[in-house]
Amino acid sequence: MTDTRLLDDLLFARPGLDRAAHLRTDPEFLSQLLDQSARVMWVNGGETPLDPDADGTALLLMPGDQVAALIGERPDSLSFLGLDEQGVKYVAVHAADRAMLPGEQLWVGLRDAGRGLPDLHASAFVTAIGLGNWRAKHQRCTTCGAELHITQAGWVLRCADDCGDHFPRTDPAIIVLVRDEQDRALLGRHANWRGGWMSTLAGFVEPGESAEAAVRREVFEETGVVIGHGADSVDYLGSQPWPFPASLMMGYHALAQETAINVDEVEISEAVWFSRDEMRAACESGELRLPPNTSISRMLIERWYGEPLPGDWSR
Repeated sequence: MTDTRLLDDLLFARPGLDRAAHLRTDPEFLSQLLDQSARVMWVNGGETPLDPDADGTALLLMPGDQVAALIGERPDSLSFLGLDEQGVKYVAVHAADRAMLPGEQLWVGLRDAGRGLPDLHASAFVTAIGLGNWRAKHQRCTTCGAELHITQAGWVLRCADDCGDHFPRTDPAIIVLVRDEQDRALLGRHANWRGGWMSTLAGFVEPGESAEAAVRREVFEETGVVIGHGADSVDYLGSQPWPFPASLMMGYHALAQETAINVDEVEISEAVWFSRDEMRAACESGELRLPPNTSISRMLIERWYGEPLPGDWSR
């Protein structure tokens, strides 16, 4: 029987910043956004620099007044991310040029940051990247095509023509580890991945569709495997934001009713059933590589496997 307790160690779902949304429209608060007490991270191209003194376990966070001296009067480049338990402000600078930040830095993306980040840093990172991706992809009003202006500390884009507000969007998506009656796990390889790279199956929830229906549809469309319709056939295990570009990944385990594989060869080029022993042997030989430990996919696999997986099994 599968463990149906919710996953409790998803990196980007850990307790993080208080978003303090009421402060996004407070003029007095926003006028002091980059004061000395603020802690500011830099974002460019989906990456941020690490603190050189923390051995890769923390983001580089600078005092607000130091950042203000570097960027000048550019409030449109900022996002207010939230407050920590002591009321310290966390802010992101969406930098157009990394050269704005003096010195040499090690810039990393979310996938590379690792599970060693403090919860507050992980929360700030995923929020900043999500906001940056949204703003980069929404340059014009979707109703009239007019220019959009950033307001509410980076959380609203306002149309210059009709003053309509556009808010960050999040696309619901499912991600599922499918099991069969022998308790084998089904993994698939995306058509664009190199040989040996495999993961759990995933896809977006369509309009008018429940997440559980999306689990059944996506698995069948991509692999031909049929998920049962019993009450215990689909178990929800938790969710994690994944801003690539703007997803909320809802994680499931599911039980297959029909196990014959017939991949679609469009999204999925290969799918394989693995026992635990088979997965271990394939990973130890280097024939199989699994998702990184920052992903909910990795956690779904580990829940089935029964213990944390070695780091050198990751791609």
